Amino acid sequence: MRDAFITNGRIIDPANSIDVVGDISIINGKIDSVNSSRHTPCAVQQSKTDTVYDATGLIVTPGLIDMHVHLREPGFEHKETIATGTAAAAAGGFTSIACMANTSPVIDTPEKIEQIYDIARKTAKTNVFPFGSITKNLAGDELTDMRGMRSAGAVGFSDDGVTVMNAALMRDALALSAELGFPIMVHCEEHNLNAGAVMNLGETSRKLGLIGSPNAAEDIIVARDLMLAEMTGGHLHVLHVSTAGAVELVRQGKRRGVHVTAEACPHHWLLTDKEIEKQGTNAKMHPPLRTQTDIDAVIEGLRDGTIDAIATDHAPHAPQEKAQGMLEAPNGIIGLETCVPLVFTFLVEPGHLTAAEAIAKMTAIPANILGINRGTLSIGTVGDVTAINPDLVNQVNVTKSRSKSQNTPFGDWELKGWQTLTLREGNRIGIFNRSQSVS
Repeated sequence: MRDAFITNGRIIDPANSIDVVGDISIINGKIDSVNSSRHTPCAVQQSKTDTVYDATGLIVTPGLIDMHVHLREPGFEHKETIATGTAAAAAGGFTSIACMANTSPVIDTPEKIEQIYDIARKTAKTNVFPFGSITKNLAGDELTDMRGMRSAGAVGFSDDGVTVMNAALMRDALALSAELGFPIMVHCEEHNLNAGAVMNLGETSRKLGLIGSPNAAEDIIVARDLMLAEMTGGHLHVLHVSTAGAVELVRQGKRRGVHVTAEACPHHWLLTDKEIEKQGTNAKMHPPLRTQTDIDAVIEGLRDGTIDAIATDHAPHAPQEKAQGMLEAPNGIIGLETCVPLVFTFLVEPGHLTAAEAIAKMTAIPANILGINRGTLSIGTVGDVTAINPDLVNQVNVTKSRSKSQNTPFGDWELKGWQTLTLREGNRIGIFNRSQSVS
């Protein structure tokens, strides 16, 4: 832990409704003060600091949180490790990430939750919060020891990558959620409707002669799980919303008082299924890219608060795996290092979200969903801070990715609004496209 002083930045802290130009001091790894520049900064505070960052022209926020990341370790270290995945997260402005349970072996016992924390303590650049699986070995047949994993530090439970098709098991998981106060993070696809699918069902899939997954595959499971959450009072979190129907179902659920939250990923509010023709397997993901109608609905869901959070679903794969072709290649793309500029270029710049609204969806809101003490600049809290240059324009260079993998459809895109500084407990853990205003 180090002392740090950040001066002259536009401080946006949605958790405390702060949006002012001012200074932040971090002492012994904790937020010590947040002062508006309209007041005279404390000279004694500044003299105590080890490092001073001039944030003139920058937006300074609580450390960003990505609540949906695949770190692959243990079992798939050729794709990613906790060390490399958190290095990519730090470069992307994230100080906290929550990792999914579909590793090998699956994170489905208290001991495996403890193992993730142990590896993270030794190798991670960022904070790492693990999910446990809902069912043993993701098989969908038997619930895991969720009580034990919760006690070991699991922030929630998910079989992400597959759907829990047994409605009775999902009911029981949501009942435990209501009792113990954790979110159940659901991957919503009716597997009987998307067997063999490699993309969205529609004009492009028919043109390419590929099996497609219909929107109904997602919508049916969202509707089912909303009813089960309503029945049990559990906290349902819908992962990677991709269809207009799912957005509307979540919206209706919230109006009925269902305890439901949802997230969306940049690729699902940016890219249509036509991208498959240009990008091939770098546009193959699960759920698939949809249509412009769906993109418009997801953006509206982000705008009106139906979709609570922005996440990446960072899903690294080795180059040789993605080179196998559409039928064999695994689903997913990396996203930690491009999320912030995609948000600023395509959500903030066009006016879909204000900077404060976008930052809330990557700080206070995911922290609240996960129940973690992060995502705020409140005095005395952990000194995790991110700085963003909203005017900085750069081109995505995948060869410089900190991730082990380079599977992204955003290579060579010119984007505006890049993260420039990442501090964890006052320690600098990541600078990407460093601007002259950071010293």
